[in-house]
Amino acid sequence: MSMNEPNVNEPKVKIGNAPKPPAKTKMIFTIILVVALLWWSSFKTESSIADLTIGFPNMFDLLVQMWPPNWHYFENILEPMLETIRMAVIGTTFGAIIAVPLALLCASNIIRNSWIVYPFRFILNLIRTIPDLLLASIFVAIFGLGALPGIIALSIFSIGLVAKLLYEAIESIDPGPLEAMTAVGANKVQWVFFGVIPQVTAHFTSYVLYTFEVNVRAAAILGLVGAGGIGEYYDKTLGFLEYDKTASIIIMTLIVVLVIDYMSTKLREKLL
Repeated sequence: MSMNEPNVNEPKVKIGNAPKPPAKTKMIFTIILVVALLWWSSFKTESSIADLTIGFPNMFDLLVQMWPPNWHYFENILEPMLETIRMAVIGTTFGAIIAVPLALLCASNIIRNSWIVYPFRFILNLIRTIPDLLLASIFVAIFGLGALPGIIALSIFSIGLVAKLLYEAIESIDPGPLEAMTAVGANKVQWVFFGVIPQVTAHFTSYVLYTFEVNVRAAAILGLVGAGGIGEYYDKTLGFLEYDKTASIIIMTLIVVLVIDYMSTKLREKLL
């Protein structure tokens, strides 16, 4: 064999292809990591499956006391439930209106100055950090008992949620129309009205509807701290161990939430 002829028996070495760890090893490592995290969390929270097993039968005892519901109690809780819905409507509306300019200030493709974008994002993170129940407690201490503290708490919660989702939607819009408008000399205001709003209107409406659904559920428990709505009746019936009345409140809340969820779904299907 000539020295210039290649040896066909020599193994071919592929350059640039590093060996990958077996998929089975990754899976085993992931399982061990998850089990370790679960064990550590259970140990630190002092919870165990034994405690769950011992206390689980008490759940059935409570369900027995809640059935049958007190159907006549619906007359007493109809007006508080309507107040809960009104609180959610007002809180969502004000929150969504204020969220629009905040979302524009947080969108990095609209505002190029990081000294403006990141402080406003920090404000939104701060708003979302505070639970709505804590906000309601603070405003009850300021304004007193009633629906007003609950409305303000829901408005602030809506600002944080809608603005977060909206500025992420703005950052993912098609930049083509904005570049075309810039080429013909459009300013920032024209950018927003003719380039941004048409692309995010459907998403914004979807986010507002979703926030309204969340606020109805949240408004139902704000009454526990005196912020109006059906939550006050939850507190009363549970405090006096009137579980049949509590079941009536749960059923009415469930009906309202299901109706709102159905209507919101139909609206989203038409918009998106």
